[in-house]
Amino acid sequence: MTLPSSSPLTRRDFLARSSAGAAMFAAAPLLGSALTPDVLAADSPTRAPSAPKSYPIGIEMFAVRNAMMKDLPGTLQTLKTQGYEVVEFFAPYLGWQIPYAKTVRTMLDDLGLKAYSTHNGMPAMVPGDMQTKAIEINQILGTRHIVLSSPGMETGTVDEWKALAAKLTAASDTFRPHGLLAGLHNHDAEWAKLADGQRVMELIAANTPADFVLQLDVGTCVKAGADPVAWINAHPGRIRSAHLKDWAPGTEAQEKSYRVLFGEGVSPWKQIVTALEATGGVEFYLMEQEGSRYSELETSSRCLASWKALRRTL
Repeated sequence: MTLPSSSPLTRRDFLARSSAGAAMFAAAPLLGSALTPDVLAADSPTRAPSAPKSYPIGIEMFAVRNAMMKDLPGTLQTLKTQGYEVVEFFAPYLGWQIPYAKTVRTMLDDLGLKAYSTHNGMPAMVPGDMQTKAIEINQILGTRHIVLSSPGMETGTVDEWKALAAKLTAASDTFRPHGLLAGLHNHDAEWAKLADGQRVMELIAANTPADFVLQLDVGTCVKAGADPVAWINAHPGRIRSAHLKDWAPGTEAQEKSYRVLFGEGVSPWKQIVTALEATGGVEFYLMEQEGSRYSELETSSRCLASWKALRRTL
């Protein structure tokens, strides 16, 4: 199954079909690996000030899904050459067999790429064979965060969202002894306001452990009318990773919405990055693009160039 580069298929749509995608991914070479970001010792009166912390830049592999399916090694090499340091695989990686996961780890190590997190469907978050396999593969790859890519709920009551939070809390308890953290990646639906006035993400944050990762998708947050900077500042230390996706009013046919490249939309990136690094506890960043007027790999190159330009202004 090959998706055309101009396909309007969103990540939420794609993930809903991940059971079919798992078989496809099992037959194609994929990857993921990771070491944690360097933890620098705190300054003290008897120690020289430490160097500024480094925040690795990565890419959610959904952004290059077509290139990856055609030529994974070549795609990885191109991403490395462009300057990416981290990759994040999405749900169908669970179609890999264990020996292949080990091969993938070697592939990443050889390229000097890391995978700090993976995106997963609900089967990885609840007890069962898929959760057991997710733990094993993520340990092989060296990842640290097993992130739920989408709850699979567009709407829900307060009690229904609390039930989801309870499952995510149980997943956290299961993963923690294995050196892994559970997390959630937000979409538009999670910024909706519930009957009691709170946003879904606020409910989830309040009903999950302090080490539960609130992976911020900036574009969907902005589109939903939420304030990403206020959200980050309200949850210190919990935004361990962020998807650098932009958004602009308009339609995809107008090359607007999520088809704008990083930095071309309305997201206040300077304020967002400053808050993430000062308060949010971000450890790494992931570029995510659902489609654009360019090819996937040209898009990844252009977005990374814009990211580097932004970093020079901070």
